[in-house]
Amino acid sequence: MKQRVGLDSALTVLAPVVWGSTYLVTTQLLPPDRPLLAAAVRALPGGLILTLAGRRLPQGHWWWRILVLGALNIGVFFYLLFVAAYHLPGGVAALVGSIQPVFVLLLSALLLRTAIRGWQVWACVLGTAGVGMLVLGPEAGLDTVGVVAGLGGAVCMASGIVLTKHWGRPPGVGLLTFTGWQLAAGGLLIAPVTLLGEGLPDRVTWTNLAGFAYLSLVGALLAYAVWFRGIERLPALTVSLLGFASPLAATILGFLFLREGLTLVQGAGAVAVVTAVLLAQRSTAREARVAQGAAGTPPGSTGAAGTPAGSTGVRPGAPVAAGTAAAAGTPTAAGTAAAAPAPGSPAGSPPATAPAHPVPPPEAGPVHPAPPTTEAGTRPAAHSPRQTTEGEQS
Repeated sequence: MKQRVGLDSALTVLAPVVWGSTYLVTTQLLPPDRPLLAAAVRALPGGLILTLAGRRLPQGHWWWRILVLGALNIGVFFYLLFVAAYHLPGGVAALVGSIQPVFVLLLSALLLRTAIRGWQVWACVLGTAGVGMLVLGPEAGLDTVGVVAGLGGAVCMASGIVLTKHWGRPPGVGLLTFTGWQLAAGGLLIAPVTLLGEGLPDRVTWTNLAGFAYLSLVGALLAYAVWFRGIERLPALTVSLLGFASPLAATILGFLFLREGLTLVQGAGAVAVVTAVLLAQRSTAREARVAQGAAGTPPGSTGAAGTPAGSTGVRPGAPVAAGTAAAAGTPTAAGTAAAAPAPGSPAGSPPATAPAHPVPPPEAGPVHPAPPTTEAGTRPAAHSPRQTTEGEQS
C-alpha cells in the first residue's frame, strides 16, 4: 500500500514540475507579451487531439459538468493567473496561489465529508511558508486587483480538484478522453478573450512553434492527464500539496538555465516545501493502511455486527435465503429443509436422514421463495415442522 501511494505521488508530482517550467519556456521560446495566447495554445490543441482520438463526446448532465470543470481547471483559472501575474511580482503571485491547499481542505470537508486533521493543517502552513521563502524578494509589493485575482485563481483550481474528485469520470470514458474534454472546454473559453484582448502575433518563428508544442503536448496534454489520474487515486489535499513542487521546480530551473542566484532563505524554503510534500505522502500512506486493515478483518475477530469473522451470522434454526448454504441442517426460507420428510412418505414418518456429504447448494438463488405452482398433478413441497413462519418472526 505504501509503495502504491508513493508511486502515485511520484507520478502526480510530475505535473506541477512540468508546470514549473512554464515560466522558462514562456520567456525563452514564446512571443513576448502574449500570455493569453500561450494559455489558449496550451489548452486547445491538446484538448482537441485527445477528444478526436477518443471519438466520444459527453452525454447528458456531463455536458455542463465538463464546462464547469474546464472553466475551473483551465479557462477561468488561466485567465486569473495571468491577471495576477500582470499586477503582482512573480513571487507574490506564487505566494497568493500557494494558499490553494487551504481551500481544498475546506471544500473537501464540505463536499467530500473528509475530516480535517492536524497534519493537514501543518502541511498547508509549512508548504505556504516554504513557497514564501522561495519566491519572495525585496521588490515584493501588493496590488488589490492582483491579490483578488490570485485568490480567485486559487479558489478556481481548488474547486476543480475537489469537484473532479467528487464527480469522478463518466462510466466507460478513458482518462485521456476525460482530460481532452476539459482542455478543449477551457481552451474554447480562452480563445475569444485572446483574440479580442491580444490578437495574433505578426510573425511566428520555429522557436515559437517549439515552445507552443511543448506547452500543448507536454505542459497540458501529458501533465493534465497525470494530474487527473492523481486526483482519482489520491486524496484531494495530497494532490493539492503536491502543487508546491511547481514554484520549487521554477526556482531550480531558473538557477540552472537563467543563472539566477539561490540564497540560504530560498534553500530553507525548498526544504520546507519538500517536507510538506513528504508529510502529505507519508500520512496518506498511513491512513490508507489503516483503512485497508479496517476493511479486511482478520480471522477470529468480530465483524461490524459483532459476529465472529467467517460465521454466517445466522442463529441455529433461523430461516435463511434460498440458495444460501445451510449450516448444521438449518432450514431455508423456501421450505426445503435438510430435515424435511421425503416426498410420498406417510404422514408422521420420520424425516429422511441427510447424506453424509450433502450436495452444495447453487451459487445464487432467489431471495424470496417462489410461490407454489397450482398446475394439475402437482402439490406444494412439504415444509419442515421446525420452520419459523413470518408471523412468528415479526
